[in-house]
Amino acid sequence: MQAPIPSVAAAIREVLLESDPRAKAMATRKVARDWRLGRLAYAFDVAMPDEPGRPAAPELLPPNRMPKRGKGGSERGRQALWHAIAHIEFVAIDLALDMAGRFGAEMNRQFVSDFLWVAADEAMHFALINRHMRKLGCHYGALPAHSGLWDAAHETRHDVAARLAVVPMVLEARGLDVTPAMLERVRSTGDEAGARILERILDDEIRHVRFGSTHFAACAEAMNGEPSELWKTLVSRHFRGAVKPPFNDSARLAAGLSRDFYLGVVC
Repeated sequence: MQAPIPSVAAAIREVLLESDPRAKAMATRKVARDWRLGRLAYAFDVAMPDEPGRPAAPELLPPNRMPKRGKGGSERGRQALWHAIAHIEFVAIDLALDMAGRFGAEMNRQFVSDFLWVAADEAMHFALINRHMRKLGCHYGALPAHSGLWDAAHETRHDVAARLAVVPMVLEARGLDVTPAMLERVRSTGDEAGARILERILDDEIRHVRFGSTHFAACAEAMNGEPSELWKTLVSRHFRGAVKPPFNDSARLAAGLSRDFYLGVVC
């Protein structure tokens, strides 16, 4: 008798609870591949954890206790910059996995496919960055990191529309705004390999934000709401930071975020 196909929820939960960064990245890409190949059932028989697995390092600090990065051209400054990016990508793995595993049952198969694709991309980004950091004499965990990146997931754990509004459409969209300047700063130091990594990340993040905006529009339609107004309401209610310029209008538009969403928004 053939063994039952494991559920996608159980596979996602196992990866979320993994604490070793390299193992989590590899397992994430395997789950995405297994789902794509039909090796996981569209079933949600286990709950997602409240908190994902975390390695012993880096030490997680609140924003006001994070050390200054130093000048971008110095060795310490370069290491600090790449470590911060690595941490964002590492947490982004968990954010995408949790999106698929927590809300896949109430959404649809395409939703699961899209966010497992995002998770696999984030795992690839993390691996590329960590390898690059080692060439700079550093590694993930060597420096402190921001403690608050999971807060958005916890705040929106009961509302898929709020999660979509905050995570892809605010946090990832902010990456579209800041990455071009970061890319030029990295390139100005002669780090062409690092610049190519950031170019790849920027291209992928446009698609990630577009997944978020597309599924958010579907949620708004189901709620008989106007997408940009619903987004503003949910961001005001659930996001503790600020949505402020400068905005990368062209990248945001390519990702499905017209200026109607974010112009004049103050959170």
